[in-house]
Amino acid sequence: MAEEEQDSKVNRPIAGLAKNPLPFVEVICKGSGKTRRFASGTEAGFAVSLINKKLDGGPLGLYIEAVKEGEEPVSFGPNSVLVDYGAGWKLQTVTESEGLRKREFNRPTASRSPPSTGFDGSNPMKGRVSQDSEPVISFSYIGKILLAFILIFIMGAVFTLALENLPRLILFINS
Repeated sequence: MAEEEQDSKVNRPIAGLAKNPLPFVEVICKGSGKTRRFASGTEAGFAVSLINKKLDGGPLGLYIEAVKEGEEPVSFGPNSVLVDYGAGWKLQTVTESEGLRKREFNRPTASRSPPSTGFDGSNPMKGRVSQDSEPVISFSYIGKILLAFILIFIMGAVFTLALENLPRLILFINS
């Protein structure tokens, strides 16, 4: 009897964590509204990159957090192992727009741009075009580029002439 009691103390989960009888964890994707299942022990960065690859035009996930009503959310870093915290806790992705709103709310004086890379090192903004940005190519821009090419060729010609006449200059100085 004492052995069983001691054994249950040793094998019980960490305080606050529910013992997950299922061999997987579920993550709710805010961008698509779908629930994705991952094997227990999956890293959060891998889960986010896989969720982002399967998205069809929705907002990309930045990271995963565990949320429960009335509790502070628990954020998972890219190398964190996904854990089910038990009843009432849900794992969900935080999308680009939510991440920006939270950042602006927490730090109203500092304006920062969204991260340029995802958890897996890929560029989450690749292939996306902002609706307010327009290409700015004008005649003055093209003229400046042409002027730069002309100046480069002129400098090349000057250096070529200088190097061709360098032996004559050295002979003139030595004599």
